[in-house]
Amino acid sequence: MPLAKERVYTVQDIYDLPDGERAELIDGVMYDMATPSPMHQFIISGLHDQISDYIKSNKGKCRLLLSPFAVFLNQDDYNYVEPDLSVLCDTSKISDRGCEGAPDWVIEIVSPSSRSMDYFKKMMKYSTAGVLEYWIVDPEKDSITVYDFKGKNGGSYTMSDKVPVGIYNGDLQIDFVELKGSL
Repeated sequence: MPLAKERVYTVQDIYDLPDGERAELIDGVMYDMATPSPMHQFIISGLHDQISDYIKSNKGKCRLLLSPFAVFLNQDDYNYVEPDLSVLCDTSKISDRGCEGAPDWVIEIVSPSSRSMDYFKKMMKYSTAGVLEYWIVDPEKDSITVYDFKGKNGGSYTMSDKVPVGIYNGDLQIDFVELKGSL
């Protein structure tokens, strides 16, 4: 007797969710998304301010987008994520649906319910999809893990560090002391 086949979900299943429900899709598997905590949102806001200020003051061409913002990593019907923050320097990837392909830089803020997704599933998916730089900000562990998939500047930091941004060759450093002071 054959084993029961697990259902493969598509982007249409994400679109068909009831209003207010959110999920992500990785290789046809759907993962529910919990509502972010206030701390999660404070961190996103602080990161947004520092990154946005840098882009504006340098007249940069990259665009910074906040969740919920759809990212179709493999441009297929089986992968749909909503990173907390996405930086796209190739703005031709932005469509009415969201981002068609990999952003240059992705930041995820870890929540208790997203830990394995952020550290494992998304890290692997982002690395194979062409994301250049992936940050995992984990307030509970007081850590920032930086993956530079071009192999130059990855590393581990704390929430008391200034963390250099690889896609900007270190010209931008996110000051987590400043960020913590605004929490």
